[in-house]
Amino acid sequence: MKRFFRWLSILTLLILLGTTGTGMWLGGEVIRPARRSLQSHHREMLAHPEAFGMRLKPFIALDGTPVVVCEPAGMPGKRGRLVRAQLTARQAPLPRLGECDRVLVLVHGRRMRKEDMLFVAERFCAAGFRCIIPDLPGHGDHPLEVAGYGITESALPAKVAAEAAAKFGFSLESASLLGISMGGAIAMRAATLPDAPWKALVLLCTFDDLASVVETQAEKLAGPVFGPLLAFGAETRFALETGQMPSAANSRLLASKVSCPVLIAHGTADAFIPPECGQRLHEALTTAKSRRWVPVPGAGHATIFTTDFPLFATLSEWLLREMPRAR
Repeated sequence: MKRFFRWLSILTLLILLGTTGTGMWLGGEVIRPARRSLQSHHREMLAHPEAFGMRLKPFIALDGTPVVVCEPAGMPGKRGRLVRAQLTARQAPLPRLGECDRVLVLVHGRRMRKEDMLFVAERFCAAGFRCIIPDLPGHGDHPLEVAGYGITESALPAKVAAEAAAKFGFSLESASLLGISMGGAIAMRAATLPDAPWKALVLLCTFDDLASVVETQAEKLAGPVFGPLLAFGAETRFALETGQMPSAANSRLLASKVSCPVLIAHGTADAFIPPECGQRLHEALTTAKSRRWVPVPGAGHATIFTTDFPLFATLSEWLLREMPRAR
């Protein structure tokens, strides 16, 4: 009997250590995700941006952040023409073809890179926006290795926008910010900084509290008994790498500091970050000049852009009406 309990104790200890260790590894995947390489469709858009109605201006920011500025040029491609037609049907204040007197910084999500946002920029360029897309730390070609989910990157959007404006000679008088998933947490925190230039904020399938996402996903993977151990390991790794617990990446607690108009869109079928997360964040935006909640029917976390719902027209129309034109 003693031998049985001895082996049972050893087995239990090994399970506990193994689960926590697995959590540490998963925490590494959260903050150091595998970097996505350039895909063939990225290369096509980079080689022939004019076929998509864009002009691309890449540069490296002073802190080493790779950035690309996308401007409307020539005739929009098929997707851009569709957005313009939808906006015309809605009688939105659509600029003339080729004009871009509004700026939109696009903040990508986890395991993405700036080139993944080129097809997003294509639609917004067709609607009259100049888009600025940076690689985030831990992603793409950014020299830093650790993603901080807004804890460490909140100043990056405004910095790269200011450098781009100075380099290419345009105004940030009418500049807004769009973030998807992890990028939404970064955009949310960026909007709370002193002297933030953003006139509007768009958040797509983002979370209200990173810690709750980690804990929920850990329980899905390991069940209610070992899930907390898995989450503990992941949170410990996050804290060791970033100097903060995941609970510091809590957009809901920052919501009362946001004063600009905010639109939150979330897929109704998002199983990774459930729509309730976006709804709680939307409800917490009590001091925003205006706020809008847009459910995207049938969209999952990775398919927010690819359903039949006219998301780009909806976002563009809202931004065109909320954002003043640069003088």
